[in-house]
Amino acid sequence: MKIFRSLDEIGDIESTVVALGNFDGIHIGHRSLIDEAVRISSERGLKSAIFTFSNHPKNVMSGENLVKNILYEDEKVALVEKLGINYMFSLNFDDTMMHISPEDFARELLCKKFKADIAICGFNFSYGYKAEGNADNLCEFGNKMGFETVVKEPIIVDNEIVSSTLIRNKITSGDVESAALLLGRNYSIRGVVIYGNQIGRTIGFPTCNITIDDSMVSPANGAYVSYCYVDGKRYDSVTNVGNKPTVGNYSKNIETNILDFDEDIYGSEVKIEFLKLMRTEEKFNGLEELRSQLKKDVKLARKHHNQP
Repeated sequence: MKIFRSLDEIGDIESTVVALGNFDGIHIGHRSLIDEAVRISSERGLKSAIFTFSNHPKNVMSGENLVKNILYEDEKVALVEKLGINYMFSLNFDDTMMHISPEDFARELLCKKFKADIAICGFNFSYGYKAEGNADNLCEFGNKMGFETVVKEPIIVDNEIVSSTLIRNKITSGDVESAALLLGRNYSIRGVVIYGNQIGRTIGFPTCNITIDDSMVSPANGAYVSYCYVDGKRYDSVTNVGNKPTVGNYSKNIETNILDFDEDIYGSEVKIEFLKLMRTEEKFNGLEELRSQLKKDVKLARKHHNQP
């Protein structure tokens, strides 16, 4: 897959079938557009392509980090490549993109830069200045400018339209199981293991601590069945997200007890996959009560990990 990160990088490319969207989650709805682009390109002898932004337009326009990420940029690239895309136009949403008219978007970008014979978008796709462009006028521009437009209907799960906003809401409420169903994979966060207060080790439950990545969606406070990846190897684990109210007043962080693991991994990057919320965060009456609950958490997590 060839990646273009600016319009200036795009040179003499072959004609494309291009999927359009922010693709900030590569969830099952996004994949339906990408799969369609790959399928049609194969049938018609064209190149498959995806147009997306490397930053979120709402964050640029607001000047704040309002919309949290569902996946990291390198994960996004890997997922898109795995789906069979030939060209990835991953551009920065800047002042030029913010003010381009819908017609100029269609003419200058789709036709001239992306060499689109076919454009594929979702039913709610918007583009151009003040989001004045939509699926309907994209069809009109296509008829006038010579490209075909395919508009995909939404993917619906449990009577809800699959969207990145819905997935973010599932994660922040702790419903990581539903989020995984919509994503087509488990939600995960990465981080470097740092030194904590060592209380877990003193009560028989040593943990690796990572700070919350403010750019990522943060799961609700609580105890989760999880996987922890260390040097690419997956381990069964229990993960607590929260402020550790039993032992003090702390900033929100992530602590993972890797089951049957006793290695020094301080300074290493780990990835935590969230599988299931076992309970919400609680304040216990001392360390002994906390130890008792952690034993129950580990027992429940082992049962989950060992089920067929």
